[in-house]
Amino acid sequence: MKPPAESTTEVLAGLVERVTFHNSENGFCVLRVKARGHRDLVTTVGHAAMISAGEWITASGVWLNDRNHGLQFKAHFLKTHAPSTTDGIEKYLGSGMIRGIGPVYAKRLVKAFGKDVFDIIEAAPERLREVTGIGPMRAAKITTGWADQKVIREIMVFLHQHGVGTARAVRIFKTYGTDAVQVMSENPYRLAKDIRGIGFRTADMIAEKLGIEKTAMIRVRAGISFALTEAMGDGHCGLPRAELIGLAGKLLDVPAPLIDSALEEELAEATVTADRVADMDCIFLTGLYHAERAISEHVKRIRAGALPWPEIDTDKALPWIEQKTGLTLAESQAEAIRLALRSKLMVITGGPGVGKTTIVNSILRILAAKAVKLLLCAPTGRAAKRMTEATGMEAKTIHRLLEFDPKVFGFKRNEENPLDCDLLVVDESSMVDVLLMQSLLKAVPSTAALLIVGDIDQLPSVGPGQVLADIIGSGAVPVVRLTEVFRQAAQSKIITTAHSINAGRLPDLGKPDGEADFYFVPAADPEQAVPRIVELVAKRIHQRFGFDPIKDIQVLCPMNRGGVGARSLNIELQAALNPAGEKKVERFGWTFAPGDKVMQIENDYDKDVYNGDIGMIEDLDLDDGEVAVNFDGRTVTFLFGELDTLVPAYAATIHKSQGSEYPVVVIPVMTQHYAMLQRNLIYTGVTRGKKLVVLVGQKKAVAIAVKNVSGRRRWSKLDEWLA
Repeated sequence: MKPPAESTTEVLAGLVERVTFHNSENGFCVLRVKARGHRDLVTTVGHAAMISAGEWITASGVWLNDRNHGLQFKAHFLKTHAPSTTDGIEKYLGSGMIRGIGPVYAKRLVKAFGKDVFDIIEAAPERLREVTGIGPMRAAKITTGWADQKVIREIMVFLHQHGVGTARAVRIFKTYGTDAVQVMSENPYRLAKDIRGIGFRTADMIAEKLGIEKTAMIRVRAGISFALTEAMGDGHCGLPRAELIGLAGKLLDVPAPLIDSALEEELAEATVTADRVADMDCIFLTGLYHAERAISEHVKRIRAGALPWPEIDTDKALPWIEQKTGLTLAESQAEAIRLALRSKLMVITGGPGVGKTTIVNSILRILAAKAVKLLLCAPTGRAAKRMTEATGMEAKTIHRLLEFDPKVFGFKRNEENPLDCDLLVVDESSMVDVLLMQSLLKAVPSTAALLIVGDIDQLPSVGPGQVLADIIGSGAVPVVRLTEVFRQAAQSKIITTAHSINAGRLPDLGKPDGEADFYFVPAADPEQAVPRIVELVAKRIHQRFGFDPIKDIQVLCPMNRGGVGARSLNIELQAALNPAGEKKVERFGWTFAPGDKVMQIENDYDKDVYNGDIGMIEDLDLDDGEVAVNFDGRTVTFLFGELDTLVPAYAATIHKSQGSEYPVVVIPVMTQHYAMLQRNLIYTGVTRGKKLVVLVGQKKAVAIAVKNVSGRRRWSKLDEWLA
């Protein structure tokens, strides 16, 4: 039967052979359907909340002749039914929806139970064990997988009735469990607070469909909280009151007096706190407000105690350490060590090549010789690893040092159970946000000394606050600011370039004579830049310097969006470096396959992986619906529904690279990134490269970045508390 080229509405019914594409955000799908009355498979496009191979669909729509894709059926309405044929049931079970069943077990189950297989799983799960290869473990996995799937389907249906895409259904289910639909009906605004990837607008859309009035207090209060949480995403701990009311007004589109009274209610319930910063009335998220206050109290408490070690004669200690290390200390370094050995609390800051590591090493070795108990930590796994390599002593991430306990969702180390040390050294402290610093200082005993090390000129933490800058700016703590670049470091073009950028001078972007560790590759526009970056990463750097394109080279972008943003570069680089074969899974807009380099984008305390950690996909189990990822020698398992916390990491944003170092860094710098071109951003990017840095783009864009020192001020009150 050959359908007419452009026709009136028809009904199509058939079995879904393959789901070619399904966007879980909006439900858009492209299906290959074995339709009644058609010899060949029919390409059908439409929208469905969830769709799996093997399901039976009824669709009403029209036939279209698409220029690129040929004849297809465009469904205006698409209804799915649980499959009823054995062929359909097998496809459906084997599609990887239910943990424990892949294509192999789907075949066996259908062979054993035929069309009754669904009833068996639901009503007589003990019979699953009649199937070869299904033991008690797998049987239990299948029954819980089936039950979870039922609840997730209910969530899906609820979201779809209220016009919302469903990629987050698994996440919603994980957060609220079987009460999900009830929670969403009672207060949909909780979704915006609790579920990453669901914003206020989505929650608002559900609320509207549920009949919640635009002027309802629950809505206006949620809008205020959301505006503050958004500000927190930009690094602020609070906002000037007038600015907050303006933002909430734009978001909510309700009269200003309503916002005022909602704000009063939020203040009365202490979800937010009012205070002044300089001469501005500000509103803070209460948790962040208390965290900043607590940091200043702890700083004062630690600073007040007596030194935990007897006085050290530096006239003897300094020559001793020079002889031990074979290094001659510069006067600025010697002075820093003298100050550190007599300080209860001190900050060391400076850029690359100024000898921070030498100073910290010297201090640690002198104190170790006096049997002082030392602890070392850094905010990320990579920074901790680097600290261990540099000092020869074990350094832990702050989370591991404080012993995070997922059961109580808190740290075991605190005031009641402090860290056991005489000196705590915190490296890469520019990345530590307010909440983490509060937890860390809480666990430092009053008897211990604290040494904070970091580069003040780097980007501030991804999380809220600017702890290092506030501590330095308050003048309440002794600070050593190192500026002198040492001879050996001065031979590296990476280091001289970084210091030029930091001083506001355009670095030398000319072609170097002979081999160098810093290059500039011109590209006039994104059309030119993208293929150049792909060629550099996939071929040229490897051919010339021998670096591994996947393991050693990291592309770092000023932003996520745009043609030379991390998102589209990831797609290009993934296709060039690790094209997916048969074994792959598509979720949340990305493809994942064995051999892919991926990055975790939120802290997962249960799995012990944190925002910014990079791993490699080792294996993909379509039967169990699991992906195994190796993070620094440790294998971590993700369910397919949890893959929204992973993204391909061939390219990443400079923000995400903080505290990490890579052998080779390639950075696109284009005027398209105008909004993000700031001195501290480019400086942070360049200082991530250890052996080679390549900038690709326009000299003009580099010049804009170097000149732009504005780096927005963050609203915080810590420096005032400290001062």
